[in-house]
Amino acid sequence: MEKNAILETDKNANRQQYDVRVNRIIDDLTLFDDDLMSLVFDKNILATQLVLRIILKRNIRVISVEGQEELKNPLVGGRDITLDIHAIDTNGEEIDIEVQSGSEGAHVKRARFHSAMIDSRMLRERDNFKNLKDSYVIFIYKHDKFRKGYPVYRADRTVIETGESFNDGSHIIYVNGNYQGSDDIGHLIRDFHTKSPEDMYFKELADSVHHFKETEKGRDSMSEAVRKFAEEYAEQYRIDALAQSVKMLMQNTSVTMDQAFSNLGISDSDQILIKNQVQENANK
Repeated sequence: MEKNAILETDKNANRQQYDVRVNRIIDDLTLFDDDLMSLVFDKNILATQLVLRIILKRNIRVISVEGQEELKNPLVGGRDITLDIHAIDTNGEEIDIEVQSGSEGAHVKRARFHSAMIDSRMLRERDNFKNLKDSYVIFIYKHDKFRKGYPVYRADRTVIETGESFNDGSHIIYVNGNYQGSDDIGHLIRDFHTKSPEDMYFKELADSVHHFKETEKGRDSMSEAVRKFAEEYAEQYRIDALAQSVKMLMQNTSVTMDQAFSNLGISDSDQILIKNQVQENANK
C-alpha cells in the first residue's frame, strides 16, 4: 500500500474513533451540561416557561428567551458576563437562569453581580427609578447549595430590624439539585439529571432533548457543540500548561515573566493569553 493511502486510512480510522467518542459524550449529556442545556433552551419559550412556572410557582408567560447571551460591562476593562438562559416575561421582568455543576459557578457573589448587570440595562436616560422592573437570578445547582434539604432557597432583601421585605424587586433563587421529592420541582430536578428523553417526566423538556440527541439534524448540532467545546478545552489546557511552565521558571531562576516568555520561546499571542489568565487568577 502506498504511503499516501496508508496515511489516509489512518486518518479515517482516527476520525471514526473521534466520532465514536463524541457520540458517547452526547449520549451521556444531561441538562446540567452546558452544551445540551444551551441548545435545548435557546429560543425555547415552552421549556423555559415550564421551568419558571415550577420554580416561581406562578403562571408566568415568557415572551423572549436567549441562550448564552453576553452582557457587556459599560466600564472599560470591566468584567462581562454570559447568561445561560435570559428570559423576559409579559410584564417586562427579566430572568437569568444559570445551570451550574460546580460550587464556584454558583457563588453567591456571582448571583449579586449578575443581578446588578441585569438591573443596569433596564432603565434609559431620565427613566424614573420606580419604573425598574423586577429581576430574577436563578441558579439551578447540581447539589444542595445551603445543605438544608429545601427544594428551593429564595433570597430577597429584608429590613433587618423589622424583618419586613425591602420590596426592591430583586430576587435571587437557588434550586437544590439533590432534591428528590415527588412534587413538580422534584420531577424537574430528576429531568435535569436524566440522560434519556424517554425517561423524562415533562414533555416540554423530553421533546427538546429528543431532538438534539436522537434526530439527525439535532445530533449534528450537538456534535458540533461538543467538538467546539473539545477544541476550546484543549486550547485552555495548552495555555494552562504554558502558564505553569512560566511560573516554575520564574520561581526556580528568579527571572521576570517577560524573560521567561523569551527563554521558553512563547509567541506574542500566547503571552497575552497567559497574562490575562494570571490577572484573572489574581482577581479571584
